[in-house]
Amino acid sequence: MESAKWSQLWLDYKKRKDSVENIAIEVLGFDRAHRVIDSGVKELKTALSRLFGAEVSEGNGAADSFAIKIVKDSAVAKEGYEVSSSASEIKVTASDENGALYGIFAAIRKLSCGARKEEVSEKAAPSNPLRMMNHWDNMDGSIERGYSGNSFFFVNNEIVVDERTVDYARFMASIGINGIVINNVNVKDAASYLITDRYFAKVKELSEVFADYGIRLYLSLNFASPIELGGLSLCDPLAESVIGWWKDKIKEVYEKLPLLGGFLVKADSEGRPGPFTYGRTQADGANMLGDVIKPYGGIIIWRCFVYNCTQDWRDYKTDRARAGYDYFKNLDGEYHDNVILQIKNGPMDFQIREPISPLLGGLTKTNQMLEVQIAQEYTGHQIDLCYLIPMFKEVLDFKTYCQKDNDTIADVVSGRAFGNSLAGMAAVINTGNDFNWTGNYLAAANLYGFGRLSYNTELSSEEIAREWIKMTFSLEIVDEDMLTDMLLRSREIYEKYTSPLGIGWMVTPNGHYGPSVDGYEYSRWGTYHRADLHGIGVDRTDKGTGYAQQYYKENAEVYNDPKKCPDNLVLFFHHLPYTWKLQSGKTVIQHIYDTHFEGYAQVQELAANWEKLEGKIPSDMYNNVHHRFEMQLANAREWCDQVNSYFYRKSGIEDELHREIY
Repeated sequence: MESAKWSQLWLDYKKRKDSVENIAIEVLGFDRAHRVIDSGVKELKTALSRLFGAEVSEGNGAADSFAIKIVKDSAVAKEGYEVSSSASEIKVTASDENGALYGIFAAIRKLSCGARKEEVSEKAAPSNPLRMMNHWDNMDGSIERGYSGNSFFFVNNEIVVDERTVDYARFMASIGINGIVINNVNVKDAASYLITDRYFAKVKELSEVFADYGIRLYLSLNFASPIELGGLSLCDPLAESVIGWWKDKIKEVYEKLPLLGGFLVKADSEGRPGPFTYGRTQADGANMLGDVIKPYGGIIIWRCFVYNCTQDWRDYKTDRARAGYDYFKNLDGEYHDNVILQIKNGPMDFQIREPISPLLGGLTKTNQMLEVQIAQEYTGHQIDLCYLIPMFKEVLDFKTYCQKDNDTIADVVSGRAFGNSLAGMAAVINTGNDFNWTGNYLAAANLYGFGRLSYNTELSSEEIAREWIKMTFSLEIVDEDMLTDMLLRSREIYEKYTSPLGIGWMVTPNGHYGPSVDGYEYSRWGTYHRADLHGIGVDRTDKGTGYAQQYYKENAEVYNDPKKCPDNLVLFFHHLPYTWKLQSGKTVIQHIYDTHFEGYAQVQELAANWEKLEGKIPSDMYNNVHHRFEMQLANAREWCDQVNSYFYRKSGIEDELHREIY
């Protein structure tokens, strides 16, 4: 079925279900000329015309028209909204412009999901003050870990601002995002000059497009800028010459970019310079920049991805997993109030299964926000279906035991736990200039899902999945339950056919797609599984690297004991014999065999389910996803056969079910 015909069927269905001829939009209490309200009204006009085929006007409509009212009320929470409706109107109430815009999009979302106009109601306030996307776009147009085409921000070291930029800003606002970092955290080459006259005009234009949709623009910052741009011989954060250079530069930046939210900084990691270069602490570097930017209302977001990247594989005591806590915990309380530490969900690097970083909640006197990755660097490259929202929910629901109440990760990163006003969630985004934004159409569920979850952490993975499906497919001809089940099972399926029991890695080096069991085993990156003929796993107990002791007592005691440690993390914390009985009752080796065979079989089921949609959805969408399932099947088989063969050859222990292992 062609796309245009499919779209018309969907529109005809909406018209039959809920028709209206005239709609009037009224703005009460808000400045109609305010850029965010103006954008909201435009979105309403476009959406209502599409949904109802109705005539949409502004101001007081005809007596028989249906009204959309946008009303200001200071009693509503900041950036929150209340949407109510009757047979004659839908009312969006908010205390500020961003809240009004989110309420408008909520009403559109409800209608798009099939609610009748008199059934549209919702009350919401954001769970997190900051809800951000981090782009890893390079100015040459490439994207580090990008699987959806090239950048739509940068081409040949120039900034692009066009209709797609506006589409993107609308997209982000519709899911509640209020901050965007446009460039890669690994700042080099032309990107270092984003804070100079070379790019000020275009960055300002881009910041204004974002501001139309209530979004603050942020830049990733090169910590070595005093050397690379200023001609200084050093970038020591305590050197007077360096501080003076930054004061002058930030003053210039805010004169030219008054809408700038601040900077994201990656330092002392993967070859990037930082405070450690000069024997300084991470707090020294972050606070210097925070103090310089504070007069302009800006913030510094300091990534905690700092670790020793020259680890010797022969060293069984040094542990990359420890690095974040070791570097930052003892500085708790020393960071200034406009500095936020951005902490990855796990201590390693966006694996399909890791324990929660002990820094989250381990810090009690410091602004902190959660960083996750929706670009599927280690989870299938937006080829393999892997709906990540269940993982993010597990992270948010994790009990840290940092205090008696309000001790989950959601409590910590929302600011509820310790009263932080600067807190929130950030995601490494999965967009590119592919027509459908995310390469694989189904990967859009992760992008949509992160935005919705960061705005409302109480939403379930299933609620978010069903919303996305309803707005993406015509449910008259597509099985919502089948698609929901595919999404909800996909993370577990991916985990089954890749690295087992929390061990992680085992991926092809550099690219990170596909299996290479020993690919990182002797590298400098600290990414080891320590498999031998007797067993597998890394001893991170009090008798090993001591990583387990970085958690509060309640979690430390569980992780330190292989009999209590959850099966899905047991090899992250323990080196165990292949014959070790898991809590499931299976041995380690049989678990490896079973899950890999099961995972491959379940990918076959996913692919077969998708084939049921042929002829029912647009052919371009069907073919796009079908091709990716073909690639996922090949990938899952390689993982299954290589991992099972590797551990059979290591252990010499046969599969109890005598399946073919090579």
